[in-house]
Formats: sequence, structure tokens, C-alpha cells
Amino acid sequence: MMDSDAGGSAESSPLPSSSVLPLITVEEWRVSASTKLSKTATLTADTSSLNILRYGSRWSEIRGKILEAFVPEGFPTSVTPDYVPFQIWDSLQGLSTYIRSMLSTQALLSAIGVGEKSATVIGATFQWFLRDFTGMLGGILFTFYQGSNLDNNAKMWRLVADFMNDLGMLMDLISPLFPSALVLIVCLGSLSRSFTGVASGATRAALTQHFSLENNAADISAKEGSQETIATMVGMALGMLLAHLTRGYPLAVWVSFLLLTFFHMYANYKAVRCLSLTTLNSKRGSILLQNFMKNGQVVTPQKVSKMEHIFPSLANPWSSSNGISLHRRVYLGVKVSGLNHHDMVELSGSTISHYKKDKYLLLEREGVVRAIIHKQATPADILQSFIHALVLASLTEQSKAVHIESRLWMDENYNDFITKLRSAGWEVERLLIPSIVWRAQWDYVSAEQKIK
Repeated sequence: MMDSDAGGSAESSPLPSSSVLPLITVEEWRVSASTKLSKTATLTADTSSLNILRYGSRWSEIRGKILEAFVPEGFPTSVTPDYVPFQIWDSLQGLSTYIRSMLSTQALLSAIGVGEKSATVIGATFQWFLRDFTGMLGGILFTFYQGSNLDNNAKMWRLVADFMNDLGMLMDLISPLFPSALVLIVCLGSLSRSFTGVASGATRAALTQHFSLENNAADISAKEGSQETIATMVGMALGMLLAHLTRGYPLAVWVSFLLLTFFHMYANYKAVRCLSLTTLNSKRGSILLQNFMKNGQVVTPQKVSKMEHIFPSLANPWSSSNGISLHRRVYLGVKVSGLNHHDMVELSGSTISHYKKDKYLLLEREGVVRAIIHKQATPADILQSFIHALVLASLTEQSKAVHIESRLWMDENYNDFITKLRSAGWEVERLLIPSIVWRAQWDYVSAEQKIK
């Protein structure tokens, strides 16, 4: 058998003599992306020998193998375009976190008495137990109150999670300064980080689904773990070096910690800003609808990403004149047992007549729209109810006959709006909102039936 390496281009290789015809020629191709193939070798065999002509260098093959451990299979076409910039900034913020964790951990261990002769093992163990117990309890409570709200606000909760992590590290760092309140400070730091664990894990799952283009969420998650491991190893090494250099210099510790924290917050902001999510939530739906009502066009996910407000604040560039964001004036899935007599009379009168063919009812009062969802409503019905409620809310400052005008707008424009959303790359199968647990069923009695 003869074997030759082309070193990046095909080189001549001994071939069978002209009197001996090859029995078979087989080309070897490698899938380097989901739609890209590259030739790696050509095998020619006759009755007496086998010739292999290789393409590419050994180094290129080794480099490709190493890369496969850190990027999803079929990269870059198997992931969304915002995957690379997000992972770069995410890795940098993770690196900053691991470096700072060495400084905060060193301060925490010093606070609980590690290295002190007067410290007892049982005392340190008890303090560490309280710290972990508080963190676990905080994680459960946070999941109870906000667990269903993490998917639909992944960007915001990503920022909140990292801010809470910064706050937890800060608590650890200041713990030696207040020995009388050590247990309280340590528990508050653990509580803060518990929010981080829940929010970061949940939003990471949502982002992994977003990045996946070929049902490869598991592969993306595994490769993200490899990237995080590398960042952890480098961060720990740099953190230990920094902790050694700043030992005995409190000012240097604080300056290093604060500078790394500012960089961490900046990297997180840049990472979140890189994301161009294609799912519809209340914020993005409000931006898209208001833009469509103004000029009849649907904004792309990339443009909406730049317009979307990602901080947990009431301020929003897409606010109505009364200062309240449009989507904040819409409440989906209200409890019918919470309606008063006036609401029921309104439903039995003119309001319900505008929603005969819909699986929802809308009530409007002082610019606030409440949606009653039918028990048989589908995700498409819920999306329609939300859009209809936004239209109704936007018309409250322009007209008194809001139910009639919003109904006309929906009949004339809703299908066109959904079609343009699909064409622009938006997913319109469902609306990302907390689960609607309250549903209803109603019977409509016409005026003719009332007379009878």
C-alpha cells in the first residue's frame, strides 16, 4: 500500500502502470458544515496495490478535531448568526467572574476564620451550612415567583442574573469588614447568587433553543460547557495569580475587583445586545405592531433587537403618551371572578358582540385592556388576543368607539401582519408569556332571544 500527503493540494502519487487498469477509485469527503463538503483523500486500487492521495495538511486535520470539541457540529451553518458574538462576550464575562471569585472566596474564607488559631471547625462548618441553606431556599422561592416569566424575558433576566452574581461576590468581599454581621452578610450573598443560578440556567436553556437551527440544542449545550470549562480554567489561574499579587494590599484588591466588575457588566450588556431573538414576547410584539400600524412594514429581528428595552425598568422607547409602555397596559387571562357588576354588564352589552368569532373577550377601562381567554383557546388564539388588545389600547387616546375600530383593524390587517412577520423571520406559532392559568367559557344571548 502506498500513502501520500498532499499538504493542502493534490500531489502526484505513484499510480498503476498503464497496462494495469485500476479496479476502483473512491473519493473521501468530509462534512465541514451542514451544506459544505471538502475532499480529503482519493483511493485508487488495482490487483496489486492501493494508492492513497491525501488533500490538506495534518495540522489542518488536528485543528479541525480540536475545534469540534468547542463548536457545534456543522458550525457555522448549524447555529444562528448571533451565536459567535454572544459566545465571545459571554466567555469574557465568565472569565471576569472566575478571576473575581478567587478574590471574594479568599475574603470569605478569611472572614469565617480559616487560618486563625481561635477559629473552630464546627463554627466554620455551621456558617458554611447556613450560607448554603439560605442559597437553596432562595432558589426555590425565586423559582416560585418568577419561574414562568424567565423564557419570555430572557434578555432582561440574563442581565439581572449576572448583576445578582456581582452583588453576591461583593457581599463575600466585604464580609471581613463587618465580623459582627458576618452570618447575615454571607447569607445575603448566598441568597443573591441563588437567584443567579436559577435565572442564568433558565435563560441559557431558552437561548440554546434560539441558537439551534438543526435540532442540535443538546450539542450546542455540550459545546458551551466545553467553552465554559476553558474559561474557568484560565480564570482560576489568573485569579490565583491576582490573589497572590494583591495579598496584603486591600486597596489593590478593591481596585481589581471593581474594575473587573465594571468589565463584567459591560461584557454582559454587549452579549445580550448581540442577541436577535425571533420569538414574540410582549415587548417585541408591541414594537412590531406599533411600527406596522405606522408604516405597514414589519421590522426584522436584528432591528428590533436594537430597539428592545432590556433593562428591568418602566422606561421604554415605545411608550404611549401617558408614560406607560403599551404592552404593560394589557393583561391576558384575567379571572372572571374578579369582574364587577359594571364589567359583566359591559360584556353582556356591546362588548361581546364584537368577539362572536373569537375565543377571547376584551374589556377596556381608562386605557387598560383586560383579556378573558376561552378555555379552548389555542396558542394562535392567545397571540391574536394579545395583538387585538394592543390595537385596542393604542386607539383609546384617539377614539371612543375603540371596540368597533379595533375590530375593523383586525379584520383588515391581522392576516397581513402575521404573513409579514413570517416573511421577516419571526416565529408566530405562539406568544412567549407566563402560562395563562385562568380561562373561561361564555354563552352569548342575542337581542332577539332576549325579547322572546
